[in-house]
Amino acid sequence: QVQLVESGGGLVQAGGSLRLSCAASGRTFSSYAMGWFRQAPGKEREIVAAINWSGSSTYYADSVKGRFTISRDNAKNTVYLQMNSLKPEDTAVYYCATGRSMYIMVVPTLYDYWGQGTQVTVSS
Repeated sequence: QVQLVESGGGLVQAGGSLRLSCAASGRTFSSYAMGWFRQAPGKEREIVAAINWSGSSTYYADSVKGRFTISRDNAKNTVYLQMNSLKPEDTAVYYCATGRSMYIMVVPTLYDYWGQGTQVTVSS
């Protein structure tokens, strides 16, 4: 059974930084791509960033390019999302997810396993 556990969310002022972590277990972590998604109240879940199995390829939503960085440590079975220059519009529940592919996926329906989410709140 694949399990994903996010941590690192919290309340931060605009312009601040947070680092989210997602610890994975239940299968060979290094064989699969990972993604970070977010969902704000009243909005659909959207992709934030994704990374391939090795970490050699990444994807970012236009809204976070240049501010967020996704990375992974396959030795620790963990994927990270470094978030800098946070804005109030980044406020959402952030989820990590994984699916059946080693390559980057950007569509939420392609992901099979999801964490419970961690709240990020950016105050103005």
